[in-house]
Amino acid sequence: MRRITGLGASVAVLTLVLAGCSSGDDGGGGGGGGDDSFRVVAFTSGNQTPIGAWWVKAVEEKADELGWDLTMIQGDFDFQKMNPQVESAIGQGTDVVLDGYTDVASIGSIVTAARDAEVPIFAMDSATEATDAFALNITTDQQGIVDGTLGALEESLGGLEGKNVMVIGHDPHPGIRMRAELAMESLEEAGSTIAGGGVQKVESPATGRTEALSLVTDYLTANPDGLDAVWVGWDDAALGASQAIAEAGSQAKVTGSDATSEAIAQIQGGDTFVATANQPWPEVLDTVVEQVETYRETGELPAENYEAVDTTIVDDENASTITPSDKLG
Repeated sequence: MRRITGLGASVAVLTLVLAGCSSGDDGGGGGGGGDDSFRVVAFTSGNQTPIGAWWVKAVEEKADELGWDLTMIQGDFDFQKMNPQVESAIGQGTDVVLDGYTDVASIGSIVTAARDAEVPIFAMDSATEATDAFALNITTDQQGIVDGTLGALEESLGGLEGKNVMVIGHDPHPGIRMRAELAMESLEEAGSTIAGGGVQKVESPATGRTEALSLVTDYLTANPDGLDAVWVGWDDAALGASQAIAEAGSQAKVTGSDATSEAIAQIQGGDTFVATANQPWPEVLDTVVEQVETYRETGELPAENYEAVDTTIVDDENASTITPSDKLG
């Protein structure tokens, strides 16, 4: 079982003063300058999820605390609407762009606009490997989430070999996409059969619960007692899977990721839902903001532009000690 080790020391920085970052430059970058206000354009496509909604509120609170001139853009999973709004805000002048939970592959035009304006993008959970699109992206260890949740399934099922397991993912989110593929690979290596032959894909996180409910219900209708477990990339969809299992009278087990209140309550109930992963987003945001402030004060960018941090696997032994992700202050 993986436990959170903390983020450790802040990401090391080196002096990489961006060209065109002189004070008083109203049209582009400006870290370390002498402007009266520090302008930040923040955006997320996932604000309809509990974590995304928390991020919006938390960034707004930090902006108030630090005196940022903040423009917050909420995408509602609509990139055709969100991307032009962010590009326009960058064009009107900003010092930094802050990205929360938005796949780098979906924001190419935003990355181009920021690069043209010589403005760095600081991100959370927006890619699963290093990319020069970001000055910094901090996410969580996807393999660690997979290892921990599959370990919980293995324990609850008495082994994974010969078990029929459904994997539910969501491709537009880079972390969920990666961990779903890793989960499927690990299950196959353990001798499990993948229900449906591959990752079952939810179209939208906003309807993830109902989509997962339908996926599992349909499978159990066609294959009564033919499902041993459902591995799901995030809690809201996992709760839909859990509901389908309960309504069908199945004994299948479920795992998720996000450590939401409902998931933790079901884990404590000791029935279908056996584990989730608690991702340390408040600590991640603190570190990202520290790096933004370093850039503001000195013009220094992080020496490394990617970090994956450890998570905590939540099960019936520690569930009572975990602050749910949808209850973050």
